[in-house]
Amino acid sequence: MTQAEQLKQEILAKTKEYYELVHKPMQEKAFVAGKSRVNYAGRVFDEKEMSNLVDSSLDFWLTYGDYSKQFEKKLADYLGVRWTFLVNSGSSANLLAFYALTSPLLGDRQVKRGDEVITVAAGFPTTVAPIVQYGAVPVFVDMELTHFNIDVTQLEQALSPKTKAVMIAHTLGNPFNLRALKEFCDKHNLWLIEDNCDALGSTYEGKPTGTWGDIGTSSFYPPHHMTMGEGGATYTDNPLLKKIMLSMRDWGRDCWCESGVDNTCGCRFSQSFGTLPKGYDHKYVYSHFGFNLKVSDMQASIGVAQLEKFPTFVEKRKENFSKLYEGLSGIDALILNSATPNSDPSWFGFMITLADGVTFSRNELVEHLENANIQTRNLFAGNMLRHPMFDSMVEGSDYRVIGDLPNTDKIMNDSFWIGLYPGMGDDAIGYMVSKVREFVK
Repeated sequence: MTQAEQLKQEILAKTKEYYELVHKPMQEKAFVAGKSRVNYAGRVFDEKEMSNLVDSSLDFWLTYGDYSKQFEKKLADYLGVRWTFLVNSGSSANLLAFYALTSPLLGDRQVKRGDEVITVAAGFPTTVAPIVQYGAVPVFVDMELTHFNIDVTQLEQALSPKTKAVMIAHTLGNPFNLRALKEFCDKHNLWLIEDNCDALGSTYEGKPTGTWGDIGTSSFYPPHHMTMGEGGATYTDNPLLKKIMLSMRDWGRDCWCESGVDNTCGCRFSQSFGTLPKGYDHKYVYSHFGFNLKVSDMQASIGVAQLEKFPTFVEKRKENFSKLYEGLSGIDALILNSATPNSDPSWFGFMITLADGVTFSRNELVEHLENANIQTRNLFAGNMLRHPMFDSMVEGSDYRVIGDLPNTDKIMNDSFWIGLYPGMGDDAIGYMVSKVREFVK
């Protein structure tokens, strides 16, 4: 072993010691009802994530590198897909996924400005933002209030000659009706993008969510199913979409050489493109108006360690959901989310909705829980159409709405969710149940 290798091993050993001294006691801290904060989500990690991070930093390869390649391969294997691409956030993953559909390489199936994309207004804004930013037209359909996902009975009504794609998220880990969506998209030759950011680890008919459509997306922001701080991914089995996403993620380049590698194809200076001079350096030929959405290798190193733990994270989320569901069942004033038929959700959160006619408001219940040190969250935007970002938008030209979205408004007014992440123990689960029941009683 060289002196440098020996020193590196000493540093990694000290890193483990530091974790044991500083971070482990915090993660194992005893829960004290009423005093301990019950967060809706949080990081679950050990010395492996920290050691990988330090190992990567010592190599000082700051951009996409070996850990990134490892992560992409391991995530693809876990999902059972051919290709995954790391990006710097889940929102960037949605951006890349949608913009891939705008590539001229797709011919008649290219999404062009003015084309329509079916989606929902109840969710996170960056599922819809890429559609608007490109100049396509989002078409909003309502939700159903049993599984709190898209109302698939409105799909045919939303369809028009301009419809090119469907782009929606699985609500808090609960898969939407993928069978109905897939059959609808196949019937009408539409693209399907699954925003899987809140549902990594969920399955529908035994197949992972995010792999039913043409492209799936994930987020690795700390509250999500696994984390690398910031980060996200897209995944696909389609070779052409793979080529487009790789180009658009990396500045829109035509070249497919990996970072730090030149002339993989062996014809870097001998090809012709557009009206460029023959032999123009292929590393600087651009076939798309792209971005730079790559993640750093240090972040990917954390993700590699997280993926090893990921199956246990999924099981713990399912266990915590079951305990919350059992503890809160039978309260007439509350509607609890339940798993979509034929699905096995990797739950992101536990959603609670007030039944019609109750004598209290969502905010009154939420304030009661927050005052008891229990963190709560609304279902993100609630109804995106009611936010200031839509003030300058013109219905009918900039976007379309199917009906009045009454269930979306119900979710906006009467729904919220609490946490069930893997770091949450039975004492915290029981405390949340007791505080909800205390208020309703």
